[in-house]
Amino acid sequence: MSRVLRIWIIGLTLLISGAVQASGGGSSSKPLAGSYPIVLAHGLFGWGKATGIVDYWGGNAAYLQSQGATVITPSVTATGSSSQRAVQLKTAIQTAMAASNYTGKVHIIGHSQGGMDARYLVSNLGFSGNVATLTTLNTPHYGSPVANVVLAVIPSWALPYVGTVLNAVVGFVYGQSNENAVAALKLLTTDGATAFNNSTPNAAGVKYYSFGSTITIPDLIQHPAMGLIYPICAIGAPFYGQSVSNDGVVPSSSQQWGSWKGGPSYPITTTGIDHLEATNALYLGQAWYDTNGYFLKMASNAKSNQ
Repeated sequence: MSRVLRIWIIGLTLLISGAVQASGGGSSSKPLAGSYPIVLAHGLFGWGKATGIVDYWGGNAAYLQSQGATVITPSVTATGSSSQRAVQLKTAIQTAMAASNYTGKVHIIGHSQGGMDARYLVSNLGFSGNVATLTTLNTPHYGSPVANVVLAVIPSWALPYVGTVLNAVVGFVYGQSNENAVAALKLLTTDGATAFNNSTPNAAGVKYYSFGSTITIPDLIQHPAMGLIYPICAIGAPFYGQSVSNDGVVPSSSQQWGSWKGGPSYPITTTGIDHLEATNALYLGQAWYDTNGYFLKMASNAKSNQ
């Protein structure tokens, strides 16, 4: 074999190897190696891995782990106030840290109400020293018009009865106790969020970031659930000084807290990313955009700011 041919083969081999690594499919690099552990905090009606229900995070937790991160996916009560859920979140994180003899800081990524739970945790439960960054995803920091409408539709005299029924149903489905659907509903209204923000200032030493998304066209093929709720949110939002654009339940203006980092990239055939697709919950998002890449983006931002 001539020297020129050998050099050509070596060069071609390196080129192919580089292409494989650049695609992310077979890369031997671990972009999240050296990151503090990442806690994924679920939202309302959510769950972690402990319940055995279909993965709330749609494989994204496992993907982040494959990229070099230690990932914690705690379960808290499906419905309840963030003050209640934050206590459970703190216990779950501390238990996981103790199990691995880890005493350092963590990054928290909270979806929907999970972002509010995390904010309460670091601001009001003495946990700020354990958290490097707090990233919220499609979180209703300033409330949701949808919650306002639901609360307005239910007569005040009927609210306790409705709450009792919801608590029983949710408790049965999730196998949990201490559900409080009414507390969750009140928290997620615009007034409830205002009161929450007043009592939950940002904690010193913690870096806050937010990501979010919106539906561009509420088609019922890609958004069978959120597409139906989208108009309610869009019509109600201006009455509360919020943006018309929303993810089905949360206006884009309500999703922004700390340093706003935007949303995911997606092809022109995708009609935005809704509230459930943002986490790939029930694997609803992966057909429309790169959910793994989106979570890697959030986790990489956290790592670079630890």
